[in-house]
Amino acid sequence: MWIVIISVLVMTVLSLLRVNVIIAIIAAALTAGLMAGLSPVEAVGMLVDGMGGQSSTALSYILLGAFAVAISYTGITNLLVNYLIKVLTGKKTIMLLAIAGIASLSQNVVPVHIAFIPILIPPLLKLFDKMKLDRRGVATALTFGLKAPYIMIPAGFGILFHQTIVNGMVNNGSDLTMSQAALAMLIPGSGMIVGLLIAVFITYRKPKEPIEAVAQTNAVEEVNQVVTFNRKHALTIVSIVAALIAQILTDNLIIGALTGLVLMFAFLVVPFKKGDSVISEGIAMMGTIAFVMLVASGYGHILQETEAVNGLVEASSSVLGDNKVVIAFVLLLVGLLVTMGIGSSFGTVPILAALYVPICLAAGFSPLATAALIGTAGALGDAGSPASDSTLGPTAGLNADGKHNHIWDTVVPTFLHYNIPLFIFGWIAAVIL
Repeated sequence: MWIVIISVLVMTVLSLLRVNVIIAIIAAALTAGLMAGLSPVEAVGMLVDGMGGQSSTALSYILLGAFAVAISYTGITNLLVNYLIKVLTGKKTIMLLAIAGIASLSQNVVPVHIAFIPILIPPLLKLFDKMKLDRRGVATALTFGLKAPYIMIPAGFGILFHQTIVNGMVNNGSDLTMSQAALAMLIPGSGMIVGLLIAVFITYRKPKEPIEAVAQTNAVEEVNQVVTFNRKHALTIVSIVAALIAQILTDNLIIGALTGLVLMFAFLVVPFKKGDSVISEGIAMMGTIAFVMLVASGYGHILQETEAVNGLVEASSSVLGDNKVVIAFVLLLVGLLVTMGIGSSFGTVPILAALYVPICLAAGFSPLATAALIGTAGALGDAGSPASDSTLGPTAGLNADGKHNHIWDTVVPTFLHYNIPLFIFGWIAAVIL
């Protein structure tokens, strides 16, 4: 029981002290391994062995990064940035809602996930400073768009998330359909809408004076050149649509990203001679995030192989009794601890399903209530976790000029505005469904 709690606390405290997130996760993994009786060498070996669990995700992020760089090369993103500058300058609330909307499209319509952020956000940073826009508000808007759509909408990444819930429950003896999974996640997902509205209209509404840059980079440029829609932009849109279709048909992000990338070169939208630089920039853009996901996967592997998660659930279930309200609360609390450490909703749902389904069946929870518990517990790892791509992505864009801290400006705000309402609404859903 204590292995999970203490190792997650180690990671959280180190992150709050501004220790690099990769070092914080490695420290948490080693703490878990040593507490489980492993030697330092064995703990490191198990960490490395488990890193392969997110290898597919890491590769897809690299390819999506290259795809995003290729899209940016055509200048089509400048059209969007210029439009936002023209229409939304001075309109802080609408700007935040627009960013949340654009981010939402990255989950269901244009399947580039977080790869659009380092392309779209850095050119807007100077505008944010002129508007005295609180970047913590931008971070919460981005995280909403990266997370809420796949929780509630059964399209794009939502199909994958709901399918993961369904497979986890079916494999552990509880029947559930895709339509039921989508229905079960509507109430928890609504909590994120409440969190977004609180962040936009209350918490980060006031003007915030910009701070001095820590390390200026070439990524921050004001986009003021005139860009008109042309043939390359049209072919870029065709490539994006093809990538979306390929991803939907195959349920595979790698295939989708490769399809879009190959078409960009085949259409000569991006010259062949730019191939090396596009891939290199894609790796530079998404490489850190991909590596964090790999290390987080290794940490999750240690927790799973040492049966630390099982021990936590068993210790909790022994004092649950038969009160559904109490059981739901404790299971969500356990899920929060586990997913905060691993930082991946998709990666932790199968683990949680194996543990939750037997407890929920014994306690008399309906399949919808069980799905709400599993889905909410998994989603809690995406907002407010230092190792989550839903927090790493916004930081990658907002810290291009060195003025944005990952933990205090992204992780803490998203935890407060999304994990708390997610927990409450998921708890309600588990009780009433």
